[in-house]
Amino acid sequence: MKGVTLYLLVAAAACCPPDAAKPVAPVAAKPAAEAKDLRLPEEAHLKNVRQLTFGGNNAEAYWAFGGDRLILQSDRQPYKCDQIEILPITGGEPKRVSSGKGRTTCAYFLKGDREIIYASTHEAGPACPTPPDMSKGYVWALFEYDIYKARPDGTGVINLTPNTRGYDAEATVCAKDGSVVFTSTRTGDLELFRMDADGKNVKQLTTAPGYDGGAFFSADCSKIVWRSSRPAGKDLEEYKALLAQNLVKPTRMDLYVANADGTDARQVTYLPGASFAPFFFPDGKRIIFSSNYVNPRSPEFDLFAVNIDGSGLERITYSGGFDGFPVFSPDGKTLSFSSNRRDTVKGPDGKDIYRVTGKPAGDKDTNVFLADWVAAPMPAAAPETESADRFAATVKFLADDAREGRGVGTKGLVEAEELVKESLSALGLEPGVPGWRQELEITTSIKRSDKTALAIDGKPIAVEDFAPIAGSGNGTFSGPIVSVGWGIVDVGTEWQGIDHFKGIDVRGKVALVHRFTPPDMKLEPAQAQRVGDLRQKALAAKSRGAKAMIVIDDGDPKQEESPLPKLEVMSQAGIPVVVVTRKVGAALRTGKHTAKVAVTLEPVKTKTGNMVGVIKAGHAQKLPGVLVVGAHLDHLGMGGHGALDTDHAVHNGADDNASGIAALLEVARTLASKKAELRRDVYIVAFGAEELGILGSTHYVKNPPTKDPIVAMLNLDMVGRMRMNQLHVNGGDSAKEWNDIIAPVCTAQRVDCKIGGSGYGPSDHMPFYVAGVPVVFMFTGSHREYHTAKDDSDKINASGGAKIAAITAEAALIVANRTDKLTYVKVAGQAPITGGDVRRKGASLGTIPSYNEDPNAPRGATISDVRPDGPAAKAGLKGGDRIIAIGTAEVASVADLMFVLESNKPGTETTITYVRDGKTLTAKATFGQPSGRR
Repeated sequence: MKGVTLYLLVAAAACCPPDAAKPVAPVAAKPAAEAKDLRLPEEAHLKNVRQLTFGGNNAEAYWAFGGDRLILQSDRQPYKCDQIEILPITGGEPKRVSSGKGRTTCAYFLKGDREIIYASTHEAGPACPTPPDMSKGYVWALFEYDIYKARPDGTGVINLTPNTRGYDAEATVCAKDGSVVFTSTRTGDLELFRMDADGKNVKQLTTAPGYDGGAFFSADCSKIVWRSSRPAGKDLEEYKALLAQNLVKPTRMDLYVANADGTDARQVTYLPGASFAPFFFPDGKRIIFSSNYVNPRSPEFDLFAVNIDGSGLERITYSGGFDGFPVFSPDGKTLSFSSNRRDTVKGPDGKDIYRVTGKPAGDKDTNVFLADWVAAPMPAAAPETESADRFAATVKFLADDAREGRGVGTKGLVEAEELVKESLSALGLEPGVPGWRQELEITTSIKRSDKTALAIDGKPIAVEDFAPIAGSGNGTFSGPIVSVGWGIVDVGTEWQGIDHFKGIDVRGKVALVHRFTPPDMKLEPAQAQRVGDLRQKALAAKSRGAKAMIVIDDGDPKQEESPLPKLEVMSQAGIPVVVVTRKVGAALRTGKHTAKVAVTLEPVKTKTGNMVGVIKAGHAQKLPGVLVVGAHLDHLGMGGHGALDTDHAVHNGADDNASGIAALLEVARTLASKKAELRRDVYIVAFGAEELGILGSTHYVKNPPTKDPIVAMLNLDMVGRMRMNQLHVNGGDSAKEWNDIIAPVCTAQRVDCKIGGSGYGPSDHMPFYVAGVPVVFMFTGSHREYHTAKDDSDKINASGGAKIAAITAEAALIVANRTDKLTYVKVAGQAPITGGDVRRKGASLGTIPSYNEDPNAPRGATISDVRPDGPAAKAGLKGGDRIIAIGTAEVASVADLMFVLESNKPGTETTITYVRDGKTLTAKATFGQPSGRR
């Protein structure tokens, strides 16, 4: 389409036709020549390309659900500005169905094809609205459009948006329920909305400043795709100023995908120029769209396709002019699109003529074309998405069921380690430790020894009729049994203040409790999980002097009895705890009984490790110190401890943390390519055993592979679900320079970064921060699939992950080459800056737990650090101290510590008993207000 103006193209791109009404030659009779396939040789996905409209500008041709007609907008003669027409796919003369008054745009069939919708200005005035002044640059006007519903013949017109002024247009329809998604300025910005087919139940889907429009549903209506501009800084100021004049200057547009309700919105493309007119492939896994990114300053747009995760970019058309508005037919076999390509034949004088109109070839008309869609192998990866392609492939491998959830001790984790080793080696990295693997041994499971036994009234209970809980303490106790109902204390719900132990003396006795929660409490699943936690019940019993606890699932006889619990790694409750079958427990609810409870749980050790590579500084003037960039490789295996669901299934951990490893490998690739620039060595580390208590990173900090000090650590954990183009850079307050380093990098990568927060948090950066190293933690936020079997690769945002890798690599390069080290700042522990606000109960000491729940560790709660100016700090405690008692309450584990804190009130003075360097010490402290750290 040589010579076509950018003004014409982007006007169409905005779902608004050209702003100037231009005279168009009348349609001429068709010459006798046969139509030919207008497919170009490079267009492997197209076949039998044929032209449906002839003359004028014809665009946005959308299919009837029956697949037999198209509805489109046209400015052909005799129209003064765009009107809506319906055209059979077999060709022929289109029929106007709009009134002919005002200006119309963006038509669509409603479900069932018995009605249509379109936007029109005819109620604002019968004449074509005046185009905007282009003397100050290209803009398009937000005319007074409303959305109308009518019969397919144009009769029975009803205004669906009568109560709003401004711009309501760009409406498309869900094939399943007939609901409509559209763009409106009703809230003062150009946002997406959804309404029923009758205009009722309007709901806003987007909120970020900038233009959101041209949305389409996937075939199953589970998702929407749209084009968007997200201006920032001066561009945002200009956008708002123009919007106040009902004008928009669409200088850059990218594609977004979200759930159909607007949630989980993510940016798919980061291409230069304008990408617009996106439409889902029939399977909903890819998007076809139009873009001028190959030559962003030109008006030459072609069709491209990309996966919904931003990988797999592929060029579809090569016409050299304008190809846009691609839409698949309902059966997915045919593609309609608008184009300037020409079908020519030889005229009587031997010159090329336009096949139908008889006008010279090269005229600027835009027409509607159809093409048979052909499945074809994808070509080599496009340079623009190579990083996203690799990111997606790495996540897919690591999060495959064959990796067994990358649980410690599994073959799948070994295969994942081998992938990291091979990838780093191929990039030219050297082993950071001999053999690449820094080995450590950890407790991965607990087994019940033969010494575990239970006797009731002197009679032994069969081993199949009882089981110790995973958090049971080891020991033996004989004594009377005392029933305490459900054994619940102060649950923090509307039943706050409840105490089933009240008035019952359990000192020196065996507490008998119901399993789970009372049926009349009507708790949400997450609440019920917490309230019914057996370890919490055991801690409550222990704090009141009980020496053992027996649990029976008999509180709700209407429910089928649950299986006895399985053993898994977790901290101990401090007293022996067993669960018995209903058969055993039936006699315990009446009369007096005694029990002998003996529990011996033995840890099972497994070797795992950190995979460590190093990029040696290649610059002649090397600087002291090294940099660490890391991500954890392990996940939850088949679920169990740490999982937030009860599914005994592979927990693939695509986001947590296959995404972090995928980004880590991209960081290694970038830094290895810039080795000659590096002035400090950079260690690339895939940490092991993070899910079991950040054990791998803790081991690395205690056993660094080099004597050189670590100047900074950058951690990538859960970076695969970036939404609304927003990245949380936690730990941004751990060094004074982080914001100045990272903010410009984020801007250059067109990502909105939230930078701040301390270096604390249960991920691999924390041991480094506690050791005095500035850290940042790249994080895209939690989600409902977190730590469940549904955290799979189909939900990953690969283009976002690639952007995060680029940001991390550039920040690492800057730090590696800084003459001055970063300025470490020790800040108060706090929750990561990811939003949310919860009411907290109990009290705080300002301690940072170690999160290491090794059953072989000495009894007590070891703290990694203390919050500056917190109660523990004021009392003289410091990182490495092991708290063994608070007041008269024994503290045998982190769980004990948390229970004691939740049971006390701020302002109360207490005594902390702790162990430091083998010596038992005491200190006075006053409980503080609860916060992000206890």
